[in-house]
Amino acid sequence: MKKYLLLIAISFALIASCGKKTDSDAKESGLNPMQETELFNKAKTLFGALPGKMPGSENDTPDLVSLGKKLYHEKALSLNNNQSCATCHDVEKLAGVDNQITSKGSVEGKIGTRNSPTVLNAGFQIAQFWDMRAKDLVEQAKGPVLNPAEMAIKDEKAAVKAISAIAEYTALFDKAYPTAKEKITYDNIAKAIAAFERTLISKSRYDKYIAGDKTALTGAEKKGLKLFVESGCITCHTGPLFGGNMLQKMGLVKPYANETDKGKYDLTKVETDKYMFKVAQLRNIALTAPYFHDGKAATLEEAVKTMGALNLGKEFKTEEVESIVKFLNALSDEKLEKTLAKK
Repeated sequence: MKKYLLLIAISFALIASCGKKTDSDAKESGLNPMQETELFNKAKTLFGALPGKMPGSENDTPDLVSLGKKLYHEKALSLNNNQSCATCHDVEKLAGVDNQITSKGSVEGKIGTRNSPTVLNAGFQIAQFWDMRAKDLVEQAKGPVLNPAEMAIKDEKAAVKAISAIAEYTALFDKAYPTAKEKITYDNIAKAIAAFERTLISKSRYDKYIAGDKTALTGAEKKGLKLFVESGCITCHTGPLFGGNMLQKMGLVKPYANETDKGKYDLTKVETDKYMFKVAQLRNIALTAPYFHDGKAATLEEAVKTMGALNLGKEFKTEEVESIVKFLNALSDEKLEKTLAKK
């Protein structure tokens, strides 16, 4: 009987606790039940849910992914055997970035011209690189290895030779490409790396929210989401990645201070492509500072304020910036966030 009464008491305590949490969240968000439902439905329409698998992954085998993971961390793919893909896109200790303004190259003194974006969820994007010059992950994987300012391998043949010289890769390529006549080719190296990158899908509290758990976001985060939607951020940051699906001018309303890098124009020489860059995805954005193609925004608060002024023509108040940032924090991968918080 005592146990029964204790269970009843615990149940009432939990109900009371949940009630207080709900009341607190409602006070923080400023939303009544009808408004909260409306916000949820808008989020489903504007952003939706992140798919469970990346495009192209249906043909990826465990052996191919395993090979790709090893190649992703292989320093022999750099001129001085001192860099791998993971050097600038760390997926084990960081959120798929190196948290540098721009990255150092394999050759001493060489520095990249653009900030290294996260590789997490990258395969969901419309294209790769800030200027979208690579159509997919395979094409993207081929670029940095041969870039003189990055991994600086002389040419494709040199890259293949470097991998072929490592005995263990013979068996690994045999398993990954059992029917291929030529196993170790530059194309196969890139395909394997892309297969590994297609497994790099992050999940956040926002994903729980959009799946139906409306308690997954705090009241303050819902308030930030509402402001994010209503202030016009969704002009560019839409879809499951909250970006990554279009080109946009950096400085749509007011010019950006750094006009040295002209974005896609440097490739096409088309006047309308001046200062056009791929819209950054916002998943894990709180973990991937610094920001923008040139890494000039040191904090997320600075980035939000700057983009409000340059691309929306809005001077966000301090409390508005803080509110939006609170929501953006909810887009961080939960496991990764906890891991980095311990450091």
